[in-house]
Amino acid sequence: MFGECHAHVIMDGINYKAAVALHKDSVCEAAVRAHLKEWKDAGITFVRDGGDARGASKKAKELAPEYGIDYRTPVFAIHKRHHYGGIVGLPFDTWTEYEALVLRAKEEGADFIKIMVSGILDFAHAGTLTEEGLDRESIRRMIGTAHDVGMAVMAHCNGNQTCYETLEAGVDSLEHGFFMEEETLHLLAEKGTAWMPTFAPVGNLLGCGRFPDEEVQKNLERQMENVRKAMRLGAHIGLGSDAGAYLVPHGEGTVDELHYLTKAGVTEEVLQQTEQQVKTLFK
Repeated sequence: MFGECHAHVIMDGINYKAAVALHKDSVCEAAVRAHLKEWKDAGITFVRDGGDARGASKKAKELAPEYGIDYRTPVFAIHKRHHYGGIVGLPFDTWTEYEALVLRAKEEGADFIKIMVSGILDFAHAGTLTEEGLDRESIRRMIGTAHDVGMAVMAHCNGNQTCYETLEAGVDSLEHGFFMEEETLHLLAEKGTAWMPTFAPVGNLLGCGRFPDEEVQKNLERQMENVRKAMRLGAHIGLGSDAGAYLVPHGEGTVDELHYLTKAGVTEEVLQQTEQQVKTLFK
């Protein structure tokens, strides 16, 4: 089985608020162990977490060897205050604060830095996001600061312009990457950046009744087509399901993501190569 290159152990795929509440006063070890067992039962031996603000992924890394899992974590993700990201991490207002968070993550044992530079999909309206991305200079500075202290960068990023500027700034892996256009896909391939298209949080919504299936399908098909184009260009595409997101259970969600990637024409060889790239860079 392939590894899981984008997960959130703090989430459970069912109810985000209830899952996070388990860790209100301290990390709920039982919940973390339950998800580690789900990965183990699915034959998954490598997990890269996207971070959280309650210490769950840090605890998961500590416990993971008991389950035969190589676990990597940023400890927490970092976002600009008043922008998307509070769901998985900590905010900053000034660059001094950002630099302090990067150093704090490193001191707490982070394997890499996770940044948030855009909103998420507006699932009810195809082709739209909840907010615009950060400006080019902010993205460049966030990535550069992390690189300056020897940390690889994983970026939550959607929207063509924001993806282009994030790739241009030298990000080490691009997460989600919805709505990229031709020029950006070419840059993705040229840079050799690892890309996790995260199909499962979109495709698994079909039929659930929470959002219009027609809108969900449009986003899914657009991402499928972009992955097909990226494959033709020789891009590095990996398996990251965003495990823990709504309707993306740990273990099962990774299998779902593999199904979507296979349908989009991504070969096992490419997935293996990209997973190795992630293992090498994010440590």
